[in-house]
Amino acid sequence: MGGAVDTAQDLARYSPALTLVDQRFDPVRARVVREAYPDHCLIFGTHIGPFTAAYMAMGYERFFLRLMDDPGFVHHLLEVRTEWCIAVYQRAIELGAEVVVLGDDAGSSKGPMIPPVLWREMVLPYHRRIVDALGVPVIWHSDGNIAALLPMASEAGFVGIHGLDPVAGMDLAKVKRDFGRDLALVGNVDVRVLCHSDLAAVRAEVDRCCAQGAPGGGYMLASCNSIFTGMNPSAVAELFRYEEERC
Repeated sequence: MGGAVDTAQDLARYSPALTLVDQRFDPVRARVVREAYPDHCLIFGTHIGPFTAAYMAMGYERFFLRLMDDPGFVHHLLEVRTEWCIAVYQRAIELGAEVVVLGDDAGSSKGPMIPPVLWREMVLPYHRRIVDALGVPVIWHSDGNIAALLPMASEAGFVGIHGLDPVAGMDLAKVKRDFGRDLALVGNVDVRVLCHSDLAAVRAEVDRCCAQGAPGGGYMLASCNSIFTGMNPSAVAELFRYEEERC
């Protein structure tokens, strides 16, 4: 929780060589998936976005203080983590990934972790660099309320945004109205209904999301987070069953 990176020496010590990227992948299993599902869109995603990777490396307190006290060092850290991020995603694309999801959590329940003006200076250039380097559609995932950062999502070149966390106050209807022409919207199903046994509540949540997100196209119904341990399997199954029936 406290992080490990405080100096340039620490950064060198705790930054993997790009040659280690191959250790994250199994080319044989990737080929098996490609051959087994030739009609599927193959997606690769992981939480290695430069912003998340930076504050995890330094720890929250140190990172957010250094944003103000030593932005040059933070830029150096973001550059190194961006290089790793690009290398990982490029390898995934070589193995068949057709769409990439960049996990880069940037919000709390109250709003962005840093002000939009600082995001534009410190993070947007690295997101744009990642998108430009990959050559496939890139979707940005973030938990929390990132409504104030969404204008910069399309500037970065993202084709879509995942999460749209209703627990944090992300209003799907408003996001659709303001950004639906520029971004594919993915998510917004409240994970809380998937942790209980009320299947009617699951169906009502699907109805809400479809009503708010689907008109005009450009919406993919999904959990606002993921399918995780602790969810009710019956509720998750009902989500997918009713989604197919409803849509």
